[in-house]
Amino acid sequence: MPILVLLMFLLGMNLNKKAFTDIAKRPRAVLLGMVGQIVALPLLAFGLAIVLDLPPVYFMGLMLVACCPGGSSSNVFSMLAKGDVALSVTLTALSSIITLFTLPLIMSYVAEHVSLMSGQEITLPLPKLLVQNFVLVFVPMFLGYGFNHYFPTIASKVHTVLSKAAFPALMILAATFFLQYPKEIANNFDLLGLSAGLLILVAMACGSAISRAGRLSDAYRRTIVIEGGMQNAAQAIMLSEVVFSNGQMALPAIIYALLMNVILLIYVFIIRRKLS
Repeated sequence: MPILVLLMFLLGMNLNKKAFTDIAKRPRAVLLGMVGQIVALPLLAFGLAIVLDLPPVYFMGLMLVACCPGGSSSNVFSMLAKGDVALSVTLTALSSIITLFTLPLIMSYVAEHVSLMSGQEITLPLPKLLVQNFVLVFVPMFLGYGFNHYFPTIASKVHTVLSKAAFPALMILAATFFLQYPKEIANNFDLLGLSAGLLILVAMACGSAISRAGRLSDAYRRTIVIEGGMQNAAQAIMLSEVVFSNGQMALPAIIYALLMNVILLIYVFIIRRKLS
């Protein structure tokens, strides 16, 4: 839980009025980015989970990570890929706010579907999900925004430290679950890796297609591609553990966290080679 709070606090520190006023300056890019993040990604995950015939707990886990907002590291990846960092910050911030409402709604439907298809009753603790999602995401993000707004000099120094700690913190979180469920991960790594890897690649391809259809600039397109593939896996892991009390449900998010960084680093490498 502290790791997710740290990541959301860091995201809040990236926010300023410009992140939201930019919506008016680039409405089409923001709208298309949100369509890819909020609408397309859960639909893609749902379709993949059905096609791959995922077990109920992994079905729920894959959908959970797809319903979470974009990861804060997407801003760094957008910078490395020579995308539009301001757009990345805006999309990450908006998705973090919007998914406070869409995540419970979508997961309620998914729980009903999985219960019906599997014959196993899956109860969604909706009030607990709403409260925990608000406490773990919105509150630290709001505090980070306030800290940066009222104490900009100190915030700049803190941001530098936290930025360097964000990625190692996520890897420590993933490693902790690896140590808790080594046999489960080993026995299902092929299925989990396939589902998570395909979701990342298909989401990136979908982001590219949406951007091209909307005739966005190359910088915007690269940003939306990265936003589509990079999810807040830490949030999915924490919600699995805290709300659903099911560590196995977190396994798709753990594998996703590892693969998204590898795949997106390869993407950034290819882009920089092309642009050099």
